[in-house]
Amino acid sequence: MLDDTATAAYAHLFDTLGEPTRLAILQHLASGEHRVRDLVEHLGLAQSTVSKHIAFLHECGLVTQRPEGRATWYALENPARLRTLIAAARDILRATGSEAVLCPHLHTP
Repeated sequence: MLDDTATAAYAHLFDTLGEPTRLAILQHLASGEHRVRDLVEHLGLAQSTVSKHIAFLHECGLVTQRPEGRATWYALENPARLRTLIAAARDILRATGSEAVLCPHLHTP
């Protein structure tokens, strides 16, 4: 018997990681805290787009926020756990014949 709640939770996580912009944001956050405006500059996207994706990542528990004055700084909630997940994905890709490596910050402890 399948657990529909668990299936939905996993699907939501994979949906989160399956969006290229969100994955790019996670790669930037792997190097340290960023503000939305920093991510806008790095990614070349509209502020509203980056904010929407950051909110999604925060809702999923992958990103934390730290207010500082009028700015909010975003960081990875648990970098080690994300690196483990990325390493598992890399192994699966390798096994299927795709050699793809994300930014080095997601590979080093």
